[in-house]
This record gives sequence, structure tokens and C-alpha cells, in this order.
Amino acid sequence: MGQIKILVVDDESRMRKLVRDFLVRKNYEVLEAGDGEEALDIFYKQKDIALLILDVMMPKMNGWEVCREVRQTSKVPIIMLTAKSDESDELMGFELGVDEYISKPFSPKILVARVEAILRRTSQTGETAEMKSVGAIVMDKTAHEVKINGQEVELSFKEFELLEYFMDNQGIALSRERILNSVWNYDYFGDARTIDTHVKKLRNKLGECGSYIKTVWGVGYKFESNE
Repeated sequence: MGQIKILVVDDESRMRKLVRDFLVRKNYEVLEAGDGEEALDIFYKQKDIALLILDVMMPKMNGWEVCREVRQTSKVPIIMLTAKSDESDELMGFELGVDEYISKPFSPKILVARVEAILRRTSQTGETAEMKSVGAIVMDKTAHEVKINGQEVELSFKEFELLEYFMDNQGIALSRERILNSVWNYDYFGDARTIDTHVKKLRNKLGECGSYIKTVWGVGYKFESNE
């Protein structure tokens, strides 16, 4: 099996080199782009890119524009890098299907740890499938697929993780803080609206099964089948 390819997109060559050096040490193959247009050219030519690390502020096309275009055809995991710490930017990123959002300056070791965590969960390793089901929802963790009544549901990486956490904790009232700590699994300085945004999108994508996610007023959410 060849090296896993990661595309690093940032208009600062110093930042690209920093990220590349840490990823290469972990035996990843790193491709680089200095602007959004170059990033899309590389992405469409290289059919096997496993993950994008994408800066927000770039010439020609910014990170949001690149993300929107990529999401029209691909579910490849995307980590956004930004110098801003504006919460509205972060929420917009999650709306666009960003899987992780990291503010500059950041620890390269933490970035690599998040890259590895995402790739572990999305890789096709040939292992025996891990299946779990609740009501009409069937999740295949190995293939990273969710089906409802046999029909595949398109979920982002973070939506998949959130649904998995709900399915693993059926019938338990979960606070937003507990969900953040468990699903995002790092010190998170946003607020509960991040959770609410993801839950709203997940409910919509699950259709009738969205009613499995119940709001517990004053606490957070509880997941249980209606059947």
C-alpha cells in the first residue's frame, strides 16, 4: 500500500514547510499549493488525496471557496487553518462540511494528532467491518457508511462521529459539554451553538430517523429509537 497523500494549502511557504516536515516524519506523502486555484488543480489531478489541510486567507480563491467546490464532488476530510478566532467563521466552516478547524498559531504535533485521528476513522483498512444499528439506522464503521432502510446517507466526518457517539450512548441524556469533550476530544473554546448546528444538520440528513435525537431541555440531547 502506498503512502497516504495529504494536500497542504497555504500562501505562506514557511507555514507549508512547517506542516510538511511534521507530516513527512510520520511517513505521509505531502503535496503543496500556494493558493486556492493551484489547490483545486492538484486535487482534481491527484485522485487519491486522503485529506486536505486548507488555509482560509489565500489569494485567487480563499479556503471557503475551495471547500465549497471540493464538497460538491468529494467527502474527503478537510482541516481548516485560520488566523482568525471569530466564532462565526468557525460555524460557517462546519456548515460547509469542514471536519476540523484549527486557529493559528497552533502546535504542529496537535495538528498531526488530529490528522492521524481523522485518517484512522476514515481509512479503508480491510479489517472486519464494525457494524452497529439503532432502529432503521445501520452504521458500518470500517466503510464509514450510514444507511437508513438500505439507502446511504451522506455525512461529513464530524457528523458521522456525532452519530456514532449518540448510537453508543442510547437513552442517556448528554450535555453539550460532554458531547464536545467526547466527539471533538480536545480543549474547545467555542460555545454550545457548534453542537446545535451539527445536531440540526444531522437531524435533517437522517430524515424521519432525525426524531431519534431528542432535545433534553436544560441539559442537551438524548438519542433513542422511536420503535
